[in-house]
Amino acid sequence: MYPPASVEDIPFVTRPISEGGVLEKKGMVEVISSLEKDGRKIPYDIRMGVWVTVEAEDDYVKNCFEEYNAHTDPTGRYFTLYKRWHLIGLEVGMSVASIALRREPTGVAQAWNADVVATAKRDLKAGEMLDGEGGYTVWGKLLPATTSKKIGGLPLGLAHSVKLVRNVSKGQALAWDDVQMPDSRAYQVRREMEAIF
Repeated sequence: MYPPASVEDIPFVTRPISEGGVLEKKGMVEVISSLEKDGRKIPYDIRMGVWVTVEAEDDYVKNCFEEYNAHTDPTGRYFTLYKRWHLIGLEVGMSVASIALRREPTGVAQAWNADVVATAKRDLKAGEMLDGEGGYTVWGKLLPATTSKKIGGLPLGLAHSVKLVRNVSKGQALAWDDVQMPDSRAYQVRREMEAIF
């Protein structure tokens, strides 16, 4: 489902398909698996971390990668910056304190670029209840926001305790029309966001 890669392999994998990677195009978001497709654990994985792959926009930056002996892809243009440990439980407290004490947000969305859409883990039948992230019915597929909006993609975060109203094939991204959504504030906010973007 997600491309497997060690920390060292991320700059090779997170390039456009046209350049030997797995991304549909530049500027996309992807998830990296810490397990090989056969289930073996990848040594030096990024499972607990976060990363971003950057492309040298000119020869000067490419030369800097080389001078700093940065681990790049074979072209020398793609380099991955990473943090091996993303301790969200500790970091959330800092964000809450920043908001509560200083009235400073720690992150503000500027655009809607990507979406994690609920995708069928198996053939699903009308009348079944979805069990959300980590369950037995759906997994999250990362899609460009424009694609998600076009298909009416059901966000993985809202795919819990939701009843299917029609059959869905294994591997199919679910849409709003596939489910009976209970009215909730989260659902309303999501639909408002879609209307804005």
